[in-house]
Amino acid sequence: MALRASRMARLHCSAHPDSPLIEDYHAGDMICSECGLVVGDRVIDVGSEWRTFNNDKNTKDASRVGAAENPLLDGGDLSTMIATSSGDTLLDDNGKPMYHSRRNLSVSDRTLLTAFREISQMSERLNLPTMIADQANTLFKQVHESKSLKGRANDAIASACMYIACRQEGVPRTFKEICAVSKVSKKEIGRTFKLILKTLETNVDLITTGDFMSRFCSSLSMTNHVQKAATHIAKTAVDLDLVPGKSPVTVAAAAIYMASQASENKKTQREISVVTGVAEVTIRQSYKLMYPRARDLFPSEFKFATPIDLLPTQ
Repeated sequence: MALRASRMARLHCSAHPDSPLIEDYHAGDMICSECGLVVGDRVIDVGSEWRTFNNDKNTKDASRVGAAENPLLDGGDLSTMIATSSGDTLLDDNGKPMYHSRRNLSVSDRTLLTAFREISQMSERLNLPTMIADQANTLFKQVHESKSLKGRANDAIASACMYIACRQEGVPRTFKEICAVSKVSKKEIGRTFKLILKTLETNVDLITTGDFMSRFCSSLSMTNHVQKAATHIAKTAVDLDLVPGKSPVTVAAAAIYMASQASENKKTQREISVVTGVAEVTIRQSYKLMYPRARDLFPSEFKFATPIDLLPTQ
């Protein structure tokens, strides 16, 4: 405090040396009360944090301790206990008992915290907003409390919950994308996803080719003109039932390949495979199914850099 006082004594306004200074704790500024001149900036508050040793629950104080309350944990994640070690009591240098503060977490809460941490890491790797992770956390807690998936790996449940949360919030991700940031196989995530839908008796909107088109085309640096054409090609191919049994991601990848080959900005099947996660052979098979009806798939306003007759046949 003496250091802080001496520093404040050295500071004064050049125009009003006798005027008292006002300290803006939020900005770390020293301001002249007379003219508003900022005399000093980045002033460090060396005062101690607020602390309390009052056990009276009716007494309000502004203590800043602990993390934010987590409503998904029992007791709001605020329960603690203080206990001595088992057996003989440990003594400090003065011969007084030593007490150790530790978190009193139940097995259930410990499981939830581990899952929440895993979901948070997946969300960060997928560059998803916090609301998606929060939704996945809520889903995991519901599944955990139902105890209907007992025996299933928590990592698989967390990954499936992330997949469901993405679809419910309108930003679907593929199983391969979820698999890439988790510790679980694509097949296991798919199985757990189906079990969770049955357990929670909830529904998710059906995914379409349009759900992925914008993100895929953006990653491939394709123009809006080509993106619109690819979207039209994929939708028309589904409406005409040209690609029966193919997933929306596969149809979107094949449509992007067809649209890019007809434009100036051509993309190879390998480039599209890397971005979409669809195997090159799968893209090729779907494209071969769509190619005979190519004239019916392109929008009328599309400007061809390569005529349909010169498009690759596979």
